[in-house]
Parts: sequence; structure tokens; C-alpha cells
Amino acid sequence: MAGELLRLIAGHPQLVLAAILSDSKPGAPVAASFPHLQSAYPELNFTDLDDIESLIRKAPRTALFSAAPHGVAAGIIDRLLSAAEMAGTRIHCVDISADFRYASAGAYEAVYKHAHGAPGRIRHFTCAVPEHLPTSPTPHVSHPGCFATATLLASVPLLALGLTDTRLFVTGITGSTGSGRRPSEGTHHPQRHSDLYSYGALSHRHVPEITACAKRATGIEAEFNFVPHSGPFARGIHVTVQASLKRQIGSAEALEALAAYYKACPFVRVTGTAPRVKDVATSNYANLSAVTNGTSIAVMSVLDNLNKGAAGGGMQWMNRLLGFDESMGLKSPAPGWT
Repeated sequence: MAGELLRLIAGHPQLVLAAILSDSKPGAPVAASFPHLQSAYPELNFTDLDDIESLIRKAPRTALFSAAPHGVAAGIIDRLLSAAEMAGTRIHCVDISADFRYASAGAYEAVYKHAHGAPGRIRHFTCAVPEHLPTSPTPHVSHPGCFATATLLASVPLLALGLTDTRLFVTGITGSTGSGRRPSEGTHHPQRHSDLYSYGALSHRHVPEITACAKRATGIEAEFNFVPHSGPFARGIHVTVQASLKRQIGSAEALEALAAYYKACPFVRVTGTAPRVKDVATSNYANLSAVTNGTSIAVMSVLDNLNKGAAGGGMQWMNRLLGFDESMGLKSPAPGWT
């Protein structure tokens, strides 16, 4: 996620990268870890937490992006926010980890099975997909996970418009980059190539997060039955949400309802054809479509897991927190061939 954030910051017209933290490689060139960013950061080196804290104390206004691992991010963020508060400088943080996605330390600890790193900071963060909350009531934001983002984009309109029952069935397929850059059996390309398999069926850690975000957006306590899959591609997510309709509607009416719900959202597109991962991969766009058989509905949602599902959605939030247009630096289309 850090590499994708760096890529987006390099193309942002109003943000200037002051420093990037690495606790394992301080002083090493950023381009050595992210060779594809050599042209953007030819001389930038990783720095340590002390230097980051010093910069935040001196800068009048700071945008802090965190892509640290779950369980690590909270402590780092707390230290840096405290430094800004003590110095009287302005700071906004967008966290892409799970550390501030839950409303209480207890809810977080029930999922991640370890103590929260900064429970006193939780009230300063709001977790939501940008399309489901026009403004943040808090100075800092936690972006939902990539599976959660794709599922929520498909599910929230169904619940908010009262179209379906509150029991939803979700099938999701994600690319290997969703697990980060550290090699593992589940992300190793020869293991995933030409294969498709489920994992964490009906027990995935994103389910409580999805449930909480859906309730925040709609006020409805829904039941999500989620089966994730590992796909044989690197970038992208394809999610299908199915539910029983409260009244009979046709596919055309369902598409109209989705389009109306997202009419003011520049990065969500509703199409009459089945959405494809290649149409959105590497971009900040999400494509949705829907079909019904009169009594049931299926909503298909595709997005890029690193961009719209993480760094790009986080950039949307930071743009808003800083008073910029939310689409600033994010309008590049998908290449179509990846």
C-alpha cells in the first residue's frame, strides 16, 4: 500500500512528499524498494520516526498517511498526532490499516486478538467509504479494507433504499497484491496462477468491519455472509452481493436505483453490462452492475484493491480533509491492459 500511496502523491498537484518512514530501512533509497518510482523520487531516502516527528512539529500543516501493518499503526499514529498537538501544528491523518476501523478497543480486539495500540485515539477517527459519508465528523479518517469497500459499494444502496432483506450473501475474488508485498504461500504467483480457491469462508475478519460500516451508513444492522477467494491475478477485486428483494423489480429499475444513489459520486460508475476488473485495475474507479429475476438481486462490484480499495480511497478522504476537490490527483483512467 505504501508504494501505491507514493505513486499517487507523486501525481498530486497540491501535495509534496516531505518524508517516508521505514523502521527497517532508514537511510536507504526509496527507489531501491520501489524501482517503478525512480523517476518520481530519484534522491529520496527512508527516514526514521524521530525525524518524522521533528518534521511534524515544524510544519504548519501536515497530511499524514499511514500504511503501517495492523497492530503497529496505532502506536505510531498516536505519537505523531501527539507531537502535532504539543507543537500546535495542524495535521490530518488517513490510516489504511485496521487499527481505527472500529468504534471501540473491545470491538477491534475481538477481531484481531491483541490489545489496541492507542484506544484513546479511536474517537478521533471515522471509518467509512467516501461515497457513504459526505464529510468526516472527526479530524482523522480510517479507510475500510479493500474487500469491505467493494462489498459496501454494492450493499449500502440496497439497504439504504429498502430494496432487499437485511441478509446478504457475498462472494469476493481478490488479486494477490491484497496481501501486501511480503511473499507468502497465499500470494506466491506460481501457487495462485491458473487457480481459484476460497479462504476464511463465513469467518473473514472483514465481516465485522463491513457490518459496522453498513450500519453507520444506513442505520441498519445487516447480516453479511461472506466467502472470499484468491484469484489468479495481481490487482483488482470482483464482488457479487446477492439478496432477496422486498418487492419485485426488474434489472432496469435496479440499475436506475443504483445510478441515482451514486449520481454525485465521481468514482462510482453504474453500467448495464457485467463489470470487468481490467476496466478499473490501477484506477480509483469502481464499476457496478445489477440483475434481478424478480425476487432476488445480484449486484456486481469491481475495483482496484490497492487504489480505490486502499490508497486512492484514502486520498479521496485526505483531499476532503484538506479542503480540496475529492477527485484531485485521482482521475487517471485504467490502462485496460495490465
